[in-house]
Amino acid sequence: MKIGLFIPCYINALYPEVGQASYRLLTALGLDVDYPLEQTCCGQPMANAGFEHDAKPLAERMEHLFEQYDYVVGPSASCVAFVRESYPGLLEHQGEKPCIGERTYEICEFLHDVVRPTTLPARFPHKVSIHNSCHGVRKLGLSSPSELNVPYMSKLRDLLEKVEGIEIFEPTRRDECCGFGGMFAAEENAVSIRMGRDKIRDHLSTGAEYITGADSSCLMHLQGIIDHDRLPIKTLHIVQILASNL
Repeated sequence: MKIGLFIPCYINALYPEVGQASYRLLTALGLDVDYPLEQTCCGQPMANAGFEHDAKPLAERMEHLFEQYDYVVGPSASCVAFVRESYPGLLEHQGEKPCIGERTYEICEFLHDVVRPTTLPARFPHKVSIHNSCHGVRKLGLSSPSELNVPYMSKLRDLLEKVEGIEIFEPTRRDECCGFGGMFAAEENAVSIRMGRDKIRDHLSTGAEYITGADSSCLMHLQGIIDHDRLPIKTLHIVQILASNL
């Protein structure tokens, strides 16, 4: 299978190390991975702000750039959820392959559900607390929502348990929103920061050294508060842990 690596614009601009770790991890597992150099924003910020007509050309560009790949894989639950849910409505799809939205996976979801490795070449001798982003939980099913009476499940935990030396924790309110929410963090700044501080306090109570998750946007929000308040914890994207020994 041929994989096209989808690196969202904010990761490319602010956290290129996450994109690099994604490529290293997928290739280390023996997968055929390509990174289309001409990719741009997927259009999520425009569509979420109510300007879907501005997102359509970007969706069409993404569809064209990734047309040749069997799977499109990206290290961002929110961007992947947007492509999967919104592209079918934005695009009038034509072609032999299914619409890009049907072939796009968040990287942890892809590893857990499609690749299913029995081991990972990773070692991370630290205490980590899992941050479940809203899109990851309720759009992609990366973990079981706490409000539902269903058995506990976490694809992130399943993957982290394959990492040598790691100690895994989860906060008491394991899928409570951190307050980022894209435009919400800008429009409701004070509320967003209060939610972030509450979330960090919950993570700190686990005794973890790192907060890890599948969305750099949430981790960026939390790290900003951590830096401002000089708190004794750091954030790190999960793919950097899964690729930590490469």
